Amino acid sequence: MVIKEKVYLKNNTILIDNKVVTNDHIKETDISEFLIGELKVRSGDEISLVLNNEEKFNGIIIGAKKRENLLLLVTHSNEIMRLKVNKIRKIRVVSKYGKFF
Repeated sequence: MVIKEKVYLKNNTILIDNKVVTNDHIKETDISEFLIGELKVRSGDEISLVLNNEEKFNGIIIGAKKRENLLLLVTHSNEIMRLKVNKIRKIRVVSKYGKFF
């Protein structure tokens, strides 16, 4: 699996191993690497975030929609979340995609 992930990284392909995420979700996004505040994140990174209303979410970033200022996230409970970036109060990267390389 680690060698397969290295080949994907070399080809700029990100593997999100989840049956809920479809090709339509990936095509919906237009940015795969971006800044949230001063934190640089990309598709495939596992994050933990807190919204302004104290809701907490953990999941993997699918991507972002620049025009609508949205972050698409798949949670560990297999839900696709579309979150407005300005509603995010705190964000922390749990693990970076491809951190072994």
